[in-house]
Amino acid sequence: MSYRTIGTLRFSYGVCLAAALALLVGCGGSGGGGDGDGGSGGNGNGGNGNGGSGAGAGGSGNGGAGAGSTGSGFGACDNAPTFEGEGTYYAATGSGACSFDVSSDSPLLVGAMNAEDYANSGVCGACAHLTGPNGEVTVRIVDLCPECVHGDIDLSPDAFALLAPLEKGRIPISWQFVPCDGAGPIRYHFKEGSNQWWTAVQIRNHRNAIAKFEWKSDDGAWHEVQRLDYNYFVEDNGMGPGPYTIRVTDVYGSVLEDSGIPFLEAGDSPGQGQFPACGM
Repeated sequence: MSYRTIGTLRFSYGVCLAAALALLVGCGGSGGGGDGDGGSGGNGNGGNGNGGSGAGAGGSGNGGAGAGSTGSGFGACDNAPTFEGEGTYYAATGSGACSFDVSSDSPLLVGAMNAEDYANSGVCGACAHLTGPNGEVTVRIVDLCPECVHGDIDLSPDAFALLAPLEKGRIPISWQFVPCDGAGPIRYHFKEGSNQWWTAVQIRNHRNAIAKFEWKSDDGAWHEVQRLDYNYFVEDNGMGPGPYTIRVTDVYGSVLEDSGIPFLEAGDSPGQGQFPACGM
């Protein structure tokens, strides 16, 4: 298996992800640290800790008064829009409309995106940093909240509890998309039932939202594959028996290309690279 990063292209996006996966090019640099006892934020100010100073996983921060939080280690990218809406919570498992597996993470910090901002599954696997009445938290988007309106996110109880007591039920939130911490390379997951004549591939463990998926046929031509609302890129005529050469582009225009990716029905084939934060 071979891998290469093909530079960083520059895309032009609108002001909202629902319209055009509107994560804007550029990066906010080190960003603010996580709240709580230093949180897990990136280098910079540690945000609102419980007084004194606290050490975060991504660096150290100067504490202050306020509630705790969990951060992604990355600040929001330059010009990333801020959304406002309501936060609620549901019996999240880590699975849902995005077709990810049930998670064993504890605490489980995930969310279901409102129907408009779900963008036909375009935000699946992306991370959002939320601010609520009593704290902050970063969640990975794994599900769809059909009844939620623009700006709303339905949260796992563990995530909601970092913003306000569960008994509040519904709270005001503001949020931005941020790069995910994602350790290790991206992964190519082949759906059960996939074969050389009908192939469905999902990208997992990606740092930024995915904008494009392509595969290379034996004649050297690249084929862009449509993404469906359940978060799989589906080639109706199949991609052949493999192994494959695949090219994936994130919403900042950063491109990863892997070759020698084997076909594993209902299994994962790891790539060899990860997207940089904010297209750096």
